[in-house]
Amino acid sequence: MAKVDLDSTAIQKIIPHRYPMLLIDRVEELEPGKMAVAKRNVTIHEEVFNGHFPNNPVLPGALIVESLAQTGAVALLSAPEFKGKTAYFGGIHSAEFRKVVRPGDSMRLEVELTKIRGNIGEGKGIATVDGQRACTAELTFMIG
Repeated sequence: MAKVDLDSTAIQKIIPHRYPMLLIDRVEELEPGKMAVAKRNVTIHEEVFNGHFPNNPVLPGALIVESLAQTGAVALLSAPEFKGKTAYFGGIHSAEFRKVVRPGDSMRLEVELTKIRGNIGEGKGIATVDGQRACTAELTFMIG
């Protein structure tokens, strides 16, 4: 794996996500077609916290999984054969949540691609905060 420092501008050259749906801030490690490690800094200024939940802000699990999916998409779409393509969610085989993620937390998002066949990829992801597991998920990507 190679250490990199890709900011949101560089990330947007790999995946098509834009504000407010770009849910990763930096990519710190990348092995195209194999794995990626990204960071997401969760801030109180995100619109979702107006309703989830007032006076008890918690990042929804679906957005944690989407952050992992975007990290996996960076790994997948940085491979030369998929450059310029889009990775869509093909499935979430499992997701487990172990820790609440709140504003002020910095999530480390690591996704290893375990299988790529044709236009379908699979990966395993883990999101941690301060070294503690917040979420694990097995994801499937459809490349279009």
